[in-house]
Amino acid sequence: MRYFIRLLLILTFSVGLFGCSEKIKPEDRFSEYIEKWNQQDFSAMYDMLTAETKNKVSRAEFVERYKKIYEDINAQNVKVEFVKPEEEVKPNEDGNVLFTYSFSMDTLAGPVSFNHNATLVEEELEEGKDWRIQWNTNMIFPQLNDGEEITIQSIIPERGGIFDRNGSPLALNGELWEIGIVPGKMGEKRDEIIQQFSDISGMSVEEIEKKLSQSWVTDNSFVPIITVDPILHGQLKDSLLTIPSVLKKDSTGRKYPLGESAAHLIGYLRSMYQEEVKDYQEKGYSMYEKIGAKGLESVFEERLHGETGWVIKVKGTDKVIAEKPPVKGEDIYLTIDATLQQLLFNQLKDEAGTSVALNPTTGETLALVSSPSYDPNLYSLEYVKKKDDPNHPFMARFNNTYSPGSTLKPLTAAIALENKVINANDIRKISGSTWNKPSFGGYTVTRVNTNITEVDVTKALVYSDNIYFAQVALETGTKNFQNGLKSFGFEEEVEYPFPIETSSISNNGINGEVLLADSGYGQGEIQMSPLHLAATYSTFVNNGNMIKPVLEKKENMTPTYWREKVISSENSQIITNALKQVVEVGTAKPPIQGINLAGKTGTAELKTSKDDKGKENGWFIAYDLNKKDLLITMMVENVENREGSKVAVEKVKSVFSQFIR
Repeated sequence: MRYFIRLLLILTFSVGLFGCSEKIKPEDRFSEYIEKWNQQDFSAMYDMLTAETKNKVSRAEFVERYKKIYEDINAQNVKVEFVKPEEEVKPNEDGNVLFTYSFSMDTLAGPVSFNHNATLVEEELEEGKDWRIQWNTNMIFPQLNDGEEITIQSIIPERGGIFDRNGSPLALNGELWEIGIVPGKMGEKRDEIIQQFSDISGMSVEEIEKKLSQSWVTDNSFVPIITVDPILHGQLKDSLLTIPSVLKKDSTGRKYPLGESAAHLIGYLRSMYQEEVKDYQEKGYSMYEKIGAKGLESVFEERLHGETGWVIKVKGTDKVIAEKPPVKGEDIYLTIDATLQQLLFNQLKDEAGTSVALNPTTGETLALVSSPSYDPNLYSLEYVKKKDDPNHPFMARFNNTYSPGSTLKPLTAAIALENKVINANDIRKISGSTWNKPSFGGYTVTRVNTNITEVDVTKALVYSDNIYFAQVALETGTKNFQNGLKSFGFEEEVEYPFPIETSSISNNGINGEVLLADSGYGQGEIQMSPLHLAATYSTFVNNGNMIKPVLEKKENMTPTYWREKVISSENSQIITNALKQVVEVGTAKPPIQGINLAGKTGTAELKTSKDDKGKENGWFIAYDLNKKDLLITMMVENVENREGSKVAVEKVKSVFSQFIR
């Protein structure tokens, strides 16, 4: 009996101990809640709330609120910490327990961190007593009270400017005017006013009506129709403001002082497309910001943009939760000379064509011009007016490739000299206007000047003899000819900020004598970009070294060669001496008074068959032999029946005469 009583006492004591160990401590329950919070398991967190809290907020509301806030502010690295007290926690006079926790996370407006208190309440549940969290909105953010919401505001950064080599602005931020209509003031003259606005601005009636019929528009609304630069478009602005109900509103935005002269080079800004928004938001942009479209505005977008600023606040109050100020975009300085850019564009303004200017000894790009063009200050309006223009005013011609015509002949001559197929004193007899080989079938090569019968490399360049260069290419051979062109950078991507199409030798390799002969004088399937063509001619300026073109101005502008020792110094001098005579007595005569030029003309025939009379592009490349600081390449389209390359020759010479440096 004594043994049985002792055993009963032991069992009773053990049950008591077991029961004590099973009692939930408030610090354990809160630790579990913190763990779920760190996992962002908001549904599990809801299960641990007090009954009073659950009566105020549903599970769906609780979960959605946390998820939405964290997603909207781009919450990252969410970390909630709670240090368990070492001593036993005693409830307060209300029977509740208070714990302090620390919270931190990164947001699009910067880091957020705070310490806050949480109240735990012991409640009677079906399975017994347990501790529950008395939740309220200031557990999300201490500044947030019940019934309040947060708001996220972006602060658009000041966009960096684009400047030429002398600091002249090519793209900058400045004052603009929004010209718009107040619908309620049009009255019965609505149709007449819209038509008048259309006639003056060039916008279609349909486009104006579309803007006036937006969902937010009321009779008293000012509806912006067109944005203009009051300086550049003063006449347009003044004419529009004479129309009844048309008003102006001050605004700020992007301005392009060179207008259409540098449109393809600089580009313009546009709103994001819907499918782009997510990618840009991941980069920290606001969906309402404009981004670079085309040109260097696009190429340098992230550098020009800077960093968007953000403010997270309690809506309708001054309570700031987090704030990150905007960071101004980077100013970018180019090697471009705005004066030269304008001069070259003025020469091409009424033509379809392109021009590239380099300093051949430093590689600095001085101008990149494409014509016809558009005014980037009025892009939306210009697009409506010019989108169907067959001359493609929105296409940047200077980064495309074209048949170089006879401008390739100096390269063919240089390759032949390097391979010792010819030397400076070799003379070959060529008579008549046509030549072929029996293996050509019925195909013939034609030359223009038949007065010269004893032809050396200099005369061949001076009078642009197709037969001579066809023969020389054949004698050089396919392998050596192709390797020679590759030594000049053919089939190699140009390392350059503005994307440039890669120059090519042929579509599927030079696979026959006819194609090799045609390639020798710049026809066949050879395609070159104007920038690459300009760079190849720097070889003749730099004693056989080909300069690497650069576009961005740096503190250290030490020239870099794209290719070193492409040809020997002696052979480069032979070519230069011949190109000097091209200007003095050859196809580019007469010379310019006081300027010592060397250059080469070219007329590229664009035809689909031998008998086809196709269109022609006229080329001229010239460089200053004395100063060696300016090389200009120009191509003018549709020069057939206009003496071919003579059109480009006159324009390039005019620029050399006007450009003071």
